[in-house]
Amino acid sequence: MRWEEVYISLWSFGKPSQKVVRSDVKRVNITREARVHVEGLCRVFQCSVACREWQDGSSSDKVRRHHGWALLVALCCTLAITTRPAFAAGLPFVGQRADTNGTVTQVVKQVEPAVMGVVNYGRVSDLWTDNVRVQPAGVGTGVLFQKNNQYGFVVTNNHVVEAAVKVETVLASGRHVPAFVVGTDPYTDLAVLRIPVNAVAENTPVRFADSKQVQVGESAIAIGTPLGLDFAESVTAGIVSAKKRIMPVEEPQTQRTLDFQAVIQTDAAINPGNSGGPLLNIRGEVIGINSSKIVAPNFEGMGFAIPANEVKSIAEQIISHGFAVHPALGVSGDSLAAVPEAFWPNVPVNYGVWVRKVTSPEARAAGIQPEDVIIGIDQETVRDMADLRTYLFEQKPGHVVSLKVYRNNKPMTFKVKLGEIQSINTARAGTAEGTAVPELPFPDVDPPWN
Repeated sequence: MRWEEVYISLWSFGKPSQKVVRSDVKRVNITREARVHVEGLCRVFQCSVACREWQDGSSSDKVRRHHGWALLVALCCTLAITTRPAFAAGLPFVGQRADTNGTVTQVVKQVEPAVMGVVNYGRVSDLWTDNVRVQPAGVGTGVLFQKNNQYGFVVTNNHVVEAAVKVETVLASGRHVPAFVVGTDPYTDLAVLRIPVNAVAENTPVRFADSKQVQVGESAIAIGTPLGLDFAESVTAGIVSAKKRIMPVEEPQTQRTLDFQAVIQTDAAINPGNSGGPLLNIRGEVIGINSSKIVAPNFEGMGFAIPANEVKSIAEQIISHGFAVHPALGVSGDSLAAVPEAFWPNVPVNYGVWVRKVTSPEARAAGIQPEDVIIGIDQETVRDMADLRTYLFEQKPGHVVSLKVYRNNKPMTFKVKLGEIQSINTARAGTAEGTAVPELPFPDVDPPWN
């Protein structure tokens, strides 16, 4: 560790007197971090500090003027800082976490009225009487994000409402309000509900942040309904652990993997029932919609949220059309880094998306072949499946993209017209009957090494 000797020379009040000889100079050893606070104090009291840094035997001296009374204050504060981590003159010591409880409280007060429970009702048959009754099958969370003069619109997860014959929202007041499922998108695990606007007349919809601006390490606050309505409006807090993790999106009934999704990772506690609730930044903006967590022995603090930009795009499509439209590249594959090296083609890169097979006529006509490695799309570098998927889902079907690929050692470029696939409503509360979810043409999730 680098240390510094701080020499503080005494001067009289306002008038420089005879310089004190070196043997009379007070000497204290402090860390570089502590010195920053001492200098701040000296500036406040119009005094100065002369420092001599030493490392590997090198040194240099600078002596500045001081006022006697200010010296005593600065010296006492210096000794206090070097003996224990504390707050000096209201300034947090370097490395000490600032208290954000007040800010978290403000965020909760601002957003909590827009957060509500979502109850999924299913049909249950009585084995003894053959009677069929409707009863709660699961509870999740939703958040009000838009209103018009007729309805309030609530976003939640597809898996929260899938197969529901009836859906209710439970407001912060405890009031149960029937909800209609406008549409669902199983490929992103999102759903939009609508409720009468008079039920949320006093509630302000949440604001979405630009999830591209999310920073690793920034505060993350989750509000939801873990373990049912008895724990409604539970608040947990942590940080953003990672901006982009690739997680599978599964069909809840069959556990079949439909797609992979780039999500935000957080260590804020995400439990069953939190699904569909907001993940917030310290400004009270939604940075994501909580969707899943890793449940395994010895693993804690690994929850995931769908990024706000994707939520906004999908929710707006569902409100406008009742479904979401996704572009399809027409190939299946995986991140090259996730493929065992024994299966790698002879390419001069260790990144990109390895093409396992070509699934659409447009991609075949363009010239894409199995074993190609996609390393770029338009002007964007493709390092993995997350890069490719994120860029594709920002485009529209029919858009022509330029793919940069390696075929063995040869770089090639192809123009591919994107196809499309429409999401279906998986909740019976929004349609007459539920429908099976077709596989998304991109990507195929059955690599040969599994």
